[in-house]
Amino acid sequence: MALSCDAIIFDLDGVLVDSDAVITRRWKRWAEERGIPFEEVKAVQTGRPAIEVIEEVAPHLDPEAEIDRLGDEMATDTEGVEAFDGAKALLDRLPEDRWAIATSGRHRTATARMAHVGLPEPEVFVTADDVEQGKPAPEPYQQAATGLGIDPGRCVVLEDAPAGVASARRAGASVLGVATSTSPNALAAATAVIPEVGALDIHLDDEGLRVGWPPREMGQETAA
Repeated sequence: MALSCDAIIFDLDGVLVDSDAVITRRWKRWAEERGIPFEEVKAVQTGRPAIEVIEEVAPHLDPEAEIDRLGDEMATDTEGVEAFDGAKALLDRLPEDRWAIATSGRHRTATARMAHVGLPEPEVFVTADDVEQGKPAPEPYQQAATGLGIDPGRCVVLEDAPAGVASARRAGASVLGVATSTSPNALAAATAVIPEVGALDIHLDDEGLRVGWPPREMGQETAA
């Protein structure tokens, strides 16, 4: 299977970087310290800006104060953070003007994790600090496509979370779900689902980028 496009936009956590351990650890500690059931946080946390999660599960707290503390802890805790197999090789093959990152993490946290695992920073790097409305709103991926100077409809997005898939689809991009942090069924709104970024085979030719993956890699193809 394959898609043709002019650029690829990556989510970060769960797509290029495996940070599930630190994210779970820090959210669990935050919830315990504030007397909030962690299950409530876990149900809404994946793929969304942390400040929006805090506003939803703890409306009685000052979200700005909470996010400052939680953000500091997320940025400095890199224990267990690793790049997914094939992530660096893939980014190294892509021309700088053909890829971007749009993450729900804050800039400090995202850059700390990328530096820790040795991934290159893109020229276009959209974080929670850059948008007014995070995923599932389309703004993160619209902004990334604009930064690249490419129509969102000519971009392929890689996402591991339902909120991110919704964001990319609303922006007009094609989406490959990456089933690292959620099940393939949870990513059913994506064009297709792959197990991890290392499954991709990407080629650049005169017509743009061709993004391929093994057929029926996760068992189900979804409607574009």
